Amino acid sequence: MAKTQQFKTESQKLLHLMTHSIYTQKEIFLRELISNASDAIDKRHYLSLTDRKVPTDTYEIWLKPDEANKTLVISDNGIGFTEEELIENLGTIAQSGSKAFLEKIEQKDLDIIGQFGVGFYSSFMVAKEVIVETRSPYAETGYRWTSLGEDSYTIEEIERHEIGTTITLFLRDDDTENEENFSQYTQTYTLKNLVKKYSDYVRYPILMMVKKTEDKKEKFEQETLNQMIPIWKRAKSEIKPEDMNQFYQHQFNDYEEPLHVIHTDVEGLLTYTALLFIPKKPAYDFYSEHYEKGLQLYSKGVFIQNKNKDLIPDYFKFVKGLVDSADLSLNISRELLQHDRQLKKIASHIEKKIKSELENLLEKDRDKYIEFYEAYKNTLKYGLYEHFGVNKEKLQDLIMFKTSKRDEYITFKEYIDQKPEEQKAIYYASGKSKSSILSLPQMDVMKEKGYEVLLFTDEIDEFMIQILQSYQEVPFKSVQQGESDLVDDTKKEELKSKEKEHKDILKALKKALKDKVKDVKLSARLKTSAVCLVSGEGLSLEMEKILKTMPNQTDVKADRILEINPDHDLFKALNKIYDQDASKIDDYASILYHQALLIEGLPIEDPTEFSNQLVKLMIESSK
Repeated sequence: MAKTQQFKTESQKLLHLMTHSIYTQKEIFLRELISNASDAIDKRHYLSLTDRKVPTDTYEIWLKPDEANKTLVISDNGIGFTEEELIENLGTIAQSGSKAFLEKIEQKDLDIIGQFGVGFYSSFMVAKEVIVETRSPYAETGYRWTSLGEDSYTIEEIERHEIGTTITLFLRDDDTENEENFSQYTQTYTLKNLVKKYSDYVRYPILMMVKKTEDKKEKFEQETLNQMIPIWKRAKSEIKPEDMNQFYQHQFNDYEEPLHVIHTDVEGLLTYTALLFIPKKPAYDFYSEHYEKGLQLYSKGVFIQNKNKDLIPDYFKFVKGLVDSADLSLNISRELLQHDRQLKKIASHIEKKIKSELENLLEKDRDKYIEFYEAYKNTLKYGLYEHFGVNKEKLQDLIMFKTSKRDEYITFKEYIDQKPEEQKAIYYASGKSKSSILSLPQMDVMKEKGYEVLLFTDEIDEFMIQILQSYQEVPFKSVQQGESDLVDDTKKEELKSKEKEHKDILKALKKALKDKVKDVKLSARLKTSAVCLVSGEGLSLEMEKILKTMPNQTDVKADRILEINPDHDLFKALNKIYDQDASKIDDYASILYHQALLIEGLPIEDPTEFSNQLVKLMIESSK
């Protein structure tokens, strides 16, 4: 005879909360019921080792969809329930049988997934009625538990010989208005996909009869839906490279094999397995705001979250992979994580592991590191720059540049180790390409000295170097900015003497250019070139170019200094013209300034004026 009982909690409110608020996706119910079935089998297997009343078996989990009657059955041959356990575990919402079982046997390494005892009730998100038929080895008979998920349930004795539990879900009617399709959970395709997504690595086989067509005849065959043992749980010695590559391509939808694989197992106070991949190429949306970083998260082989952002820092966001840990504190729905120190520790370990792997590649497999670096260098550089350089110590030794003397990349440390002892700075120059940088007038003195110059050809380089400032206490110095530090005392005195001698023409040139330049000076850095434009300390000309491409930055401007080579024939001709007719100096000043702008790759402020001045000069010179 069936006995009707009330739930021991405010069931209407709590059930409504769990079926409408705790879980963000209704499909989660299948993960929860399969996880509960796995727990039940774990319990039976453990008890069968010590208790003669509990027979062992070939353990299985079955899914049986019935499209015609719109039902889904999930069954297992786990430990089952006695009548008292049904009342205690299904009659009291949030009473966790798995947690109580763990506490009772004090066996902390048994992979029991359930903690809160609410997963079963997720079934009411998709079912209007749930029937549980079960038998425990400690009971003489079986029991049926029935509920509509409202304020009560019924329990009755039934004749059942096999140990285990069968849950029958009577699915809700489809709600087209809210686009809720409950009948999909009787479809083979949907069930197979959900098992693959959430429960692929449950340790027991998940079976279903699947319709097959052979010779135009239909028949049903038993099919195992899950892999059971994840690749990351297998011994590393048993995993072939092609197995790992195939797993990556399937798991992360990449048509190419990964560039590098990191497989690490950590045991002790912190226990987890991480399987990480560096793709050969960035994702198509990698540099867009739509790209989502993050690692897949599993708890004891059960899928929890697709992209956990807390497990990977932004500067390593190119890494794909997964983490599986039994130590995580999951929230009540197993969908999100509680504020968890263990997660932070795992993230810290992973960060150090990735950095260590990259450093090892840089040292021992340079070609592979260069392939990686050319794909993801800007991510590392931005990581060094962001948050005011808080991560610069972590990343600076992973950064490389090509130089004025070689086409190969070198690190900052390699530059320091190879520079002449008398060289007091790490020199760099910015431009669109190596050829454009080498043709800069400012490179004259560097070529004469034989000093190597780092080539900055990416926009982020200027931002990064402003944060870095120095490496191993050696300052970075732009050849395009500020005073040249390569002038000896004799040259300085000679330059001062020439500036004093030609102060009138320099003053006239500066007056002619007005607010276009901060100063006009004789140059110590030019050797063969006639003129160049450099910036003062602070904002560089290259930074000005970059900032002007950004919204609301049109007024930004670096301090501009026009430098003239005092030994060039052009300066001698300019002095002669100034002595003959000082009124012409304004036109010549404008031409020199615009010439310097063109050399620096900056736009001419008034192309028409510049063209007219050139035409005027050509006409006068022909007379």
